[in-house]
Parts: sequence; structure tokens; C-alpha cells
Amino acid sequence: MHQTNDRREFLKLLSVGGVVFASGLVGCNAGTLAAPSSPAAPTGNHPLLPEGDFVFLQLSDTHWGYQGTANPESALTLKHTVATINAAPASPDFIVFTGDLTHSTDDPGHRRTRMSEFREIVSALKVKNLKFLPGEHDAGPDQGAMYREMFGDPNFAFAHKGVHFIALDNVSLLGASLGDAQLAWLSNQVRAVPPAAPLVVFAHRPLFDLYPDWDWTTKDGGRAIEILATHENVTVFYGHIHQEHHHLTGKIAHHSARSLIFPLPAPGSTPNRAPLDWNPRSPDHGIGYRSVSLQQGAAQLTEFAAQKAE
Repeated sequence: MHQTNDRREFLKLLSVGGVVFASGLVGCNAGTLAAPSSPAAPTGNHPLLPEGDFVFLQLSDTHWGYQGTANPESALTLKHTVATINAAPASPDFIVFTGDLTHSTDDPGHRRTRMSEFREIVSALKVKNLKFLPGEHDAGPDQGAMYREMFGDPNFAFAHKGVHFIALDNVSLLGASLGDAQLAWLSNQVRAVPPAAPLVVFAHRPLFDLYPDWDWTTKDGGRAIEILATHENVTVFYGHIHQEHHHLTGKIAHHSARSLIFPLPAPGSTPNRAPLDWNPRSPDHGIGYRSVSLQQGAAQLTEFAAQKAE
């Protein structure tokens, strides 16, 4: 079966519509998914993925607590997304939130309330394997102290079905940097990954200089890229810029995700980075989340458009 048809069948199993296919991206596998032998709904595993491969979801920039004209449905968007994922008959292996879980506030009490509310909402996900990274809205006001209390370490590593994952914290330190200690930790983690194993990296900010004038960079991200470049098969997923963006640094593919709250303009396309106006006639308002299927170590991306909240 043709790859596009296979992927559409897979999305039917997920029961999610309004998607943008990202096939043909540099760094993504061009292979096909195997068709199911029967149309019966899956019971836990994905019938269209070869054995040993898997799917995870990336959600980013939920900004729980935001109130403004850029998204008049902000109180419903995250809850609607949770309900949509729960209604899908096929479940991802895990879900990763790549930062800005909550919207920034200078009031520590309000910040704690927002983090607690966010944690309660996502606890309703049927997928219980959840991974969290901070964004500057979560960690900036106190250099990540409350985030650590509520969600644990902001940088960590794990392996899943032969794929190695590293989560980086490039928001807690002043100046939006990783810092010498974390870079040393990263170097040790990369050296521990078997040479033939795929390596996936999560971060909130882009590691490369996407658009420094809008703070779309990491101060010492170039050092992280140099460390990651010592491994053959690396893919980076990040958030922060509230839109799809795909970039290569050498062999490393970097992919940003849409926000679940509001889109931002393309880099440098406007005088400032203010949220784009809410369009009541838009079917998805430029917001959504991403499914990543890892097949034989290569990423295939599917962007899910957030449906209108009911």
C-alpha cells in the first residue's frame, strides 16, 4: 500500500482529523507502513508499525493560564486535546511536553496554582508515561525551583525500544543557556549511547540560532550541537516558536512543534513576535501537536491540527 494511504489509515485509527503530512522532510524515513490484516481497532499496540517501532506524541507550549484575544478558547484547548487523545483507539507509547506548560506570572501563588491545574488536567490522559520539560514561562521567574518541585528534574535521559532520548533544560539558567555542568552531562550521555542507536533530543528552545533578535536561540547551543554531532543518528524536537520549522545542522535534523495556545509569526516576518490574531473562521487556528513514529530508528512526523473546542 502507498505510504500516504497507509498514514491516512493510521490516522483513522487515531481518530484525529485535520492533519498536515510531513513526509519527504530531510531526516525522515521514506519507507512505508505495513497495512493491517483486518480493520479491527487495535488494543494497545499500533498494527501499522513494524514490531519494535513505536509512536510518541509531542505537545508543546500549552501556556495553561493564558487569557487573551489570541485564543479566546484558551480554557478549553488543553482539555479538548486530552479528550481527543483519550478517544483514539491507538495509544502512543509516551507523550512529551516540550516546555511552557504554564503561562508566566510574577505571583508565586498563581504560578503554583497554574502548575497544579496543568498537572491535574494532563493526569486524565490514558497514556500515563508522560515526560515534561520546562519552558521559560515555567522556570524563568525562579530559575526552575518551583518546576523541579512540581515536575522533577528538568534534564534527564532514558531509552525506549532501542532508541535513546535526552531532555535538555535551556531555560532555567539566566541568559537562556545550558551551562557548563549540563553540557558535561550531555557529553557523558552521548558517549554512553551505542554508536548504531538512534538518539532523540528534546529541548524547549532551538539549539541553533534561528532568530536571536526574537530570543529564538540558545546561548551555548552551538556547543551542544558539537557534542551531538559526534553521534551519527540524531534528531532534535523543540518548541518555543509556536509553529512548524525544520532545519539541518550538518546531519542533525531539528523540528519544532506547533503551540497548543496560539501561533507566532514566521521568523523576522513582522516587526515583533506578537501572537497572530485569532481567526474564528480557521479550522485549527494554527495550533496543534505532533505524532512521531520511529521506524527502524528514523522519524516520521505527522502534525495534528487542534480541532475547535466544543
